[in-house]
Amino acid sequence: MRAVAVHEHGGPEVLIAEELPTPEPGPGQLRVDVAAAGVNFIDVYYRTGAYQLPTPFIVGSEGAGVVSAVGTDVSGYHEGDHVAWAMVPGAGYAEQVIVPAERAVPVPTGIDDETAGAVLLQGLTAHYLTRSTYPVRAGETALVHAAAGGVGLLLTQVLTAQGVRVLATTSSDDKAALAREAGAAEVIRYDREDVASEVSRLTDGHKVDVVYDGVGRATFDGSINSLRPRGMFVLYGAASGPVAPLDPQLLNSKGSLFFTRPSLAHYAASREELLERSRELFEWVAAGALSVRVGARYTLDQARQAHEDLEGRRTTGKSLIIPA
Repeated sequence: MRAVAVHEHGGPEVLIAEELPTPEPGPGQLRVDVAAAGVNFIDVYYRTGAYQLPTPFIVGSEGAGVVSAVGTDVSGYHEGDHVAWAMVPGAGYAEQVIVPAERAVPVPTGIDDETAGAVLLQGLTAHYLTRSTYPVRAGETALVHAAAGGVGLLLTQVLTAQGVRVLATTSSDDKAALAREAGAAEVIRYDREDVASEVSRLTDGHKVDVVYDGVGRATFDGSINSLRPRGMFVLYGAASGPVAPLDPQLLNSKGSLFFTRPSLAHYAASREELLERSRELFEWVAAGALSVRVGARYTLDQARQAHEDLEGRRTTGKSLIIPA
């Protein structure tokens, strides 16, 4: 089978598709024929070595497909079942992957594999951010950075559906249009406007209850200056680079702010929590309450281009690797 493996950390040029032996599932594992693999910024962190995995490793950690072999000590899954997974390093850009059965979730009838592979990681992120990290309430106002990205579009839809007013930031007019289609009440062009000033203007000086920031260094100051007293700063990613060390006194001086750096791994650590979040997520998709936008599709041989586009902020919605 073919897969994209990293033999040494580096730039997108290290992503090369190659022939590898067909993997065989061990105890508690499934082998899955991959229909679609998600492209996520965490893949970049693993590729560069910012997050460590022993080399060589197959790039990617999210996807969906059909079970083609079942290991021993597995119950509830059979060959031919459609499953999806997220946060499984090494189970990504390949024709076949090994997935621990406890980290696989069943794909409901009526949801195709491509949609399942596109929505799981970022959809679960939108779920935990709005349900658990900061449980939003109708009538509140949220600032969503990079609102035309994969997480941003889903976050905007989930927030709007719960009666939250969304102020979105984007870097182009095309992306602004996508954010508005997702339900954003206002769009701020952070490439040419001061975010905090615009937030203050759009809220008559009240500012926002919560900021969802997956960008990091480039948006940090605007985020913290956009919050009302006792507001919540949710930093869930660092697409522009890591944030400088934070003096806790800054949170006091800005209004006794709350600050958190969550990750999906801690909000779907148990199988029970993973299944509950994915069940509700797929219900939203099946009901048409959540629209999944696939912005780009790449072959295994185009993995380098997929990363270049992602890092160059040329993508909208979700990018997928289609192995076949």
